[in-house]
Amino acid sequence: MKHLEPAEAHAFLQSHPEAVFIDCRSEIEYLFVGHPAGAIHIAWQDGPDWDVNPDFLGHSRKAASVNRPVVLICRSGRRSVEAGRYLEKYGFPEVYNVLNGFEGDMDESHHRSTKNGWRFDGLLWEQT
Repeated sequence: MKHLEPAEAHAFLQSHPEAVFIDCRSEIEYLFVGHPAGAIHIAWQDGPDWDVNPDFLGHSRKAASVNRPVVLICRSGRRSVEAGRYLEKYGFPEVYNVLNGFEGDMDESHHRSTKNGWRFDGLLWEQT
């Protein structure tokens, strides 16, 4: 798995239109916090028990047809690493993780999007 800063991931996605951009956060995060423009939602873990989504692999295979590059993003970069390792284990040859995720690390006041991450870098995002 390769790791990309948010701006690098954005540039990669622009130059590789065949790549699949997967936001692997929970459905609530995806819908209510917002998500990168162009990202599809396939939760790695979701409530109420926060178990690994048993359909993650199948949905990812359907989205990427196994041969397309996959770029994963989560809130801060931890879940996307786990999801990326899982995809690699099951044969995905080209997996990228977005460092610092969508919201980035917490600051001293426990707020996100103030230090790093997709939103902090001013990259396109939307809320549905």
